[in-house]
Amino acid sequence: MESSLPLTPALRVNVHEAKTQLSKLLQNVEAGQEVVIARAGVPVARLVPWHDGLPQVAPPGAMAGQIHLHAAFDEPLDDLFTCLPPSGT
Repeated sequence: MESSLPLTPALRVNVHEAKTQLSKLLQNVEAGQEVVIARAGVPVARLVPWHDGLPQVAPPGAMAGQIHLHAAFDEPLDDLFTCLPPSGT
């Protein structure tokens, strides 16, 4: 999975503040700011924007004209492995 850096430095809040200001913190996250929630000064959780995790698949034909195969693409590969030593040695 790809990792993306937050647009702004993480905002650190304590658990009490996170509970009382959750709506505001969610607005910050939607704007691209990461929020770190700490208990007794020790980070325990992060609020980050939601990503569905599904890869974005291009529709069929979206790359038409952008992919070109060499004329010999489907030629036999009989001598492809001649540079390797014989098996069993």
